Amino acid sequence: MATLTIQSLRKSFGAVEVLHGLDADIQDGEFIAILGESGCGKSTLLRIIAGLEDTTSGSICIDGTDVTQQSPRDRDIAMVFQSYALYPHMTVRQNIDFPLELMGIDKADRAGRIAETANLLNLTPYLDRKPRDLSGGQRQRVAMGRAIVREPKVFLFDEPLSNLDAKLRVQMRSEIRNLQQRLKVTAIYVTHDQVEALTMADRVMLMNKGKIEQFAPPLELYDHPASVFVAGFVGSPAMNLVEGEVRDRNRIMALGAEFPYAGTGAGEVTVGIRPEHVRIAEPGAALFSGRLMSSENTGDRLNLLLDVAGEAFRVSLNERLQLAPGDSVPLSVPDDCLHVFDRATGKRI
Repeated sequence: MATLTIQSLRKSFGAVEVLHGLDADIQDGEFIAILGESGCGKSTLLRIIAGLEDTTSGSICIDGTDVTQQSPRDRDIAMVFQSYALYPHMTVRQNIDFPLELMGIDKADRAGRIAETANLLNLTPYLDRKPRDLSGGQRQRVAMGRAIVREPKVFLFDEPLSNLDAKLRVQMRSEIRNLQQRLKVTAIYVTHDQVEALTMADRVMLMNKGKIEQFAPPLELYDHPASVFVAGFVGSPAMNLVEGEVRDRNRIMALGAEFPYAGTGAGEVTVGIRPEHVRIAEPGAALFSGRLMSSENTGDRLNLLLDVAGEAFRVSLNERLQLAPGDSVPLSVPDDCLHVFDRATGKRI
């Protein structure tokens, strides 16, 4: 296990700066997910941690030692790629053994490590097979086994599940997380999939345009998004974000309606309401209403798209209703489910 510290990290490609002064402390044994859209800088950050990219300025420290100028092989880091990166002409045993051979470990010790790792990953029956004879999930386990067998200080995962089908991704999410907890190893996992990040990580680093928008436990990103970007990125369906105005200390005007507000200050704001926090109101108790544009029934959820005061507004219910396009739907929102952001800065109030 190891701590990892990122200090004032900047990276430029020519005149274009892609990482803008990142700072983060990762604790011993933590599972960290780096989440963000394509082009946000998450894979560049991972490659810098691995030593595959140079920094423009700033530093990377592992266990208090500055490794910024060290080569990848000297950082004691193992990386698992999306493409598995297995040698097709080698058996599973040979693929797992290869990094140990490069490290100069004697044959007897290597055999013991291979057997232990194969048992841990349920790969023992497949040790003499080649990658072409394995399923996608088994190939991913071999790639993880090749990393585990080295006993590194830090594991890096670069979108390792992107090539798997949906059912296998769910299975492998649990396997990777359980494995990390059993090994008690520090892990950094890059993904564009918020479900992977929220279900697997101790903390999520959400990036946007080369900056860290929020670095916090998954539920904190969901319950207390630090900015409009976080609010709109985390959650599915996405949070409704509409313009509003704080008129006084007790109310916000938005969607043509008046909402109770316990905050301070006044002025223009962005109001966030999660679709799953909206309720169908009892007669006479509606805060506002919307005209049904379309609906989707997924079995466990009924997702509605409404026109509310000219704004597209989404509602996600765990009840079944008979509604037709054009119907007026009365709505309410619990007071503690309103998210308010400064419209000028995008930051949470």
